[in-house]
Amino acid sequence: MLVGEYVVLLSGGMDSSLNLLMSRESGEVALALTVDYGQRAAAREVERSQELCRRLGVPHQVLRFEWLREISRSVLTRGFTDRRDPPIHVDAVDSLWIPNRNGLLANVGACYAEALGARYVVMGLNSEEAEIFPDNTSYFMEAANRLFSLSTLSKVRLISHTLEWDKVRILRELMNRGFDFRLLWSCYNGWERMCGECPSCLRLLRAAENIGILSQVEPLFAELGKND
Repeated sequence: MLVGEYVVLLSGGMDSSLNLLMSRESGEVALALTVDYGQRAAAREVERSQELCRRLGVPHQVLRFEWLREISRSVLTRGFTDRRDPPIHVDAVDSLWIPNRNGLLANVGACYAEALGARYVVMGLNSEEAEIFPDNTSYFMEAANRLFSLSTLSKVRLISHTLEWDKVRILRELMNRGFDFRLLWSCYNGWERMCGECPSCLRLLRAAENIGILSQVEPLFAELGKND
C-alpha cells in the first residue's frame, strides 16, 4: 500500500532539512532516514533530525553503520567521541571523503522506497558542494537513476529539490518558510553547539551574512575555546 511518495535522507543540515520541507509540500513523506556512520556529528544530527520530524509528523528512522567508520580514514570520523578535538579546518576532498557514502545512502534509500511503495528517494544535493564533491552533482544523480532502473522493479528515482541551488538560496528558502534554525546542525563536529570553524559551518555563516540574518544564526555557534 502506498504510504507516501518520498523517502528523504535527512542529516539535520540545511540541504536535507529544506528537501524534507519541500517534499512535504509536494506530497506525502513515507519516511525520513538518518544514518549514523560514526561521524563526529552523528548524535547532533540524529537529535535535530528527530525533532524536526516530530514537529512535522513525519516517520523517522535511524540507521547505524558502524562498519563504515571502521573502514574510513576521513577526518569526519576521527575522534568522534572526544569533544576536546579541535574543529575540522580542511576542505580537501580526500580528507573529508567517506568511502561511497552518498552511493550507499542513495541505495539504502532506494531499498526503503521500493519496500514502502514510494516513488522517490530525496537527497540534499546542492550546486556549491557539487564544485568539490562529485557525489553532489547531476551526473551522480543520473548514474544512480540508471542503476535504480535495473535494481528496483518499481523504478525508484533519486531526486533533489536543491540540486541547482547554492547555500544562499537554500538558507533563504528555509527562512521564507519560518524554519526554526535551532533545529539545524550544519557542523562537522559534535559539540554542544556548532564550532563555527569547519567548512560546513563557514558555508552556513557566509550564506547567513549574504542574506542579512547573521544575528539569527550566530547563537547556534560556540564561542571559540568554550565548547565543552
